[in-house]
Amino acid sequence: MAALAWLLIPLFAAIGAGVWGVWAGRTRKTAGDGTELAGYARFVQAMEKAHTEVLEARSDVDVVATRATVLEVRSGVLEKSHSGV
Repeated sequence: MAALAWLLIPLFAAIGAGVWGVWAGRTRKTAGDGTELAGYARFVQAMEKAHTEVLEARSDVDVVATRATVLEVRSGVLEKSHSGV
């Protein structure tokens, strides 16, 4: 009886593997590439929006930095701080 059990274990494993193979290889109903392309379009749109926000923030910082530099040069602070003394 024990020998029969050892022979049935690989048989059940082979049957299970066959069932899994049929299930994994089945033809699936797919919606096509439309959903993936729509998701990619949303991703690109979000990245472009984030990029323009970063550029706008940088331009605001550049304007502030430029104004601060002009004020420092006019007041002589820049010359004193970079004179090395």
